[in-house]
Amino acid sequence: MKEYGSNVQKLVEHVVSLENRDKRTKHAHILIELMRQIHPQMRDGHDYSKKLWDDLYVMANFDLDVDSPFPPPPKEILGKKPMRIPYSQSKLKHKYYGRNLELLVLKATVAPTKEERKAFVSYLVKLMQNFYQQWNKDTIQVNTCLDQILELSGYKLQEEVNELKKDGIIMDANPKDGNRAPNKFNNMNTPNGSLKSNRNGGRRYNKNRNNRNNKYKKRRN
Repeated sequence: MKEYGSNVQKLVEHVVSLENRDKRTKHAHILIELMRQIHPQMRDGHDYSKKLWDDLYVMANFDLDVDSPFPPPPKEILGKKPMRIPYSQSKLKHKYYGRNLELLVLKATVAPTKEERKAFVSYLVKLMQNFYQQWNKDTIQVNTCLDQILELSGYKLQEEVNELKKDGIIMDANPKDGNRAPNKFNNMNTPNGSLKSNRNGGRRYNKNRNNRNNKYKKRRN
């Protein structure tokens, strides 16, 4: 084996030629440690010790009778072809969008309300335009993207697509907006105290400012 060099191969042949089995076993274990030092970067690999012993048996042409912690591998592994990796058989209608976009279109079809479906479709249109520009120098029209989304959805988004073609897509649409749960920071009904406007136009309770104002009042008194 080339990764160990010719000197290790000669040592393996010497170990095989030893007549005393105990002596062969002792020399085999020493040779394994030498092989381990040749490739220290592989020590963290899975079943590294077993791989070393398998390599030793291969270099000995499977003619090595020693007491090893692992059984010798079968001779058939040398001529055995690796298993073929099965490729996805699903055909993409638009390869430059990828499979994930088709999954997102299916997710848009199950959105609970029409407004959420329209927002989801608008978001997908902007996403498709970005994907298209990565592979082409030209831009793709909004109506073309809408037609492709309609086709990918199996025409389940016909009503939403028609309204978006008529009124235009929602430019700041984000499908994650509808999934945010209200909390004390984006709820208008906050406890008494100082209020501060947030970026979304709502108001939130600023607990630190309220405590700071109370601290100043105590100092004045």
